[in-house]
Amino acid sequence: MAFSSLIFVFLFLPVCTALYFLVNAKYRNAVLIVFSIIFYAWGEPVYIWLILFAVCMNYLFGKMISYGKESAPKLGLILGILMNAGIFAAARYSGFIIDVINNISGADFPVPDCHFPIGLSFFMFRAVSYLIDCHWGRVNAEKNFSSFLLYMTLFPLAPLGPVVRYETIALQLHSRSTSIIDFSEGAGRICIGIAKKVLIADQLGEIADQFLHNGAIENQTFLGSWYGVIMFALQVYFDFSGYSDMAIGMGRIFGFRFEENFRHPFMCGTVTEFWQRWHISLGKFFRDYLLYVPVFGKRRKFGGLFLVWICAGLWHGISLNFLLWGIYNGVFMAIDIILGKKSIKRIPAVLRHIYSKIVIITGFCIFCFADYSELICCLKNMFLMGEGGLMDSVFVSSLKGNIILILAAAAGCFPLRSIIKKYISRLSSKNAVIAAETAGTVLLIAMLAVSGMFLADSAARPFIYLQF
Repeated sequence: MAFSSLIFVFLFLPVCTALYFLVNAKYRNAVLIVFSIIFYAWGEPVYIWLILFAVCMNYLFGKMISYGKESAPKLGLILGILMNAGIFAAARYSGFIIDVINNISGADFPVPDCHFPIGLSFFMFRAVSYLIDCHWGRVNAEKNFSSFLLYMTLFPLAPLGPVVRYETIALQLHSRSTSIIDFSEGAGRICIGIAKKVLIADQLGEIADQFLHNGAIENQTFLGSWYGVIMFALQVYFDFSGYSDMAIGMGRIFGFRFEENFRHPFMCGTVTEFWQRWHISLGKFFRDYLLYVPVFGKRRKFGGLFLVWICAGLWHGISLNFLLWGIYNGVFMAIDIILGKKSIKRIPAVLRHIYSKIVIITGFCIFCFADYSELICCLKNMFLMGEGGLMDSVFVSSLKGNIILILAAAAGCFPLRSIIKKYISRLSSKNAVIAAETAGTVLLIAMLAVSGMFLADSAARPFIYLQF
C-alpha cells in the first residue's frame, strides 16, 4: 500500500485515525500495531510472518545484550546483526548472487523473484541501531514486547523511514498525547507531502522520462540533457521529502515527534552541506554506526568516508552506476575536507553555489542511469562532447509549457513554511492572523483535493526510492 494512493489517503489513514482517538488511551498502541501489520501485509501477506519473526528475534537479542551475562551481550549483538543483514541481503541481492553463480559455474539455478515486505531496509536500520545502542549502553532493551513491536512496525516509518532511533521515541511508545495544534500541524504536513509527491514530483518525472529515457538521451542536446537531469533531481527531492512530510505529519497526529529528514538541501553551499541536509536520519545512521568503524578509526577518516559512500551506493542496488555514484560523492566530500571550512568560505558565495550544484546534478545523472552506455552518453551531452547540439525546439517547448511547474518546484526548494509562519507571527492584528491562518487552511484543503483528483484520474508513480 503506497502513501500516495487513494485507498491510503482517503480510507486507511482516516479509519486508523478515527479508531485511534475513539478508543481508550491504553488501547491506542494496539490500534497502531494492528494497522501497521495490515499495512505491511497489504502487498505480500505471506511475508508478514518474516517481519514478525524478525521482531521477536530482535526483541530477544536486545534482552540478551542488555541483561545477559558473560559472553551473552556480544553474542546477541553478533547474531542480531547477522540475522538482520542476512534477511536484507536475501531480499536485495539473492537474485544477483544466483545469477553470478550461474554465469561462473554454468549452472542453471532458478533466479528467485522475491517480493519482500515494503521498507525492509529501513526495518533493518531500526533494528541494527537498536541493538548497537543497547550494546553501547545508550539505551536499555525494551521490556514490553508490544511497545517494541510498535517501534519496529509503526506504519508511518515503514516504507522509507525516517530512520527513527529507539532512544528518540522510547518514552513516547509508553505515554504520549496529541493536542489540537499537533493534529492541525500533522494534517497540514500530510497535505503538503501528498501535494509534493502527486502535483510536483510525478509531473517532473514525466519531463525527466521524456528527455532521458526510452532512447531520448542518445541524441539529446546540451541544454536538454541538463534540463532532464535537473528535473530528475527535483523529482527525487520532492518525491522523497514529500514522503518524509507525510511520515512526520502522521507521527505528529499520533503523538510522536520525529526529527526533520530534509532541510532544503538545494540551498547548500558545498557538497558536504547538501548531504547533511538530505535524508538526515540515514546520514546520521551511516555516520554513527559505520563512519568510525574500528577497521579505520577516527585517524583514518577517508577510509571510513569511502566505506560509508560505497555502502550507500550498494544499498541502492547491485549496479555499476550506484557504486560509481557512491565513490563520486565520496571524492567530492573528501575534497571539501581537504580544503577545510575556512578555505571554502573565502570562495565567493556565488561560485560556491554554482560549483556545488554542478557537482550535485552530475551526481544525479550517475544515479539515474543503470545502463552504462546511456550514462556515458548523458555525461558527454552535459559537458559539450555529444553530437546533439546546444538545444532544440523540444526543449524550448517543454520549458515554456511547464514554466509554472518549474517555478513551483524552484520555490519549493526554499523554506516557504518557515517564512510564512514568521510573517503570520509578526502580524499585529488578531483579525489578520485569523484571516492568514484561514487562508492557509483553505490552501491545504485545496492541495489535498487537487491531489485526490490527480490520483483518481491516473495511477500515481510509486515512491522512487521504493524501486531501489
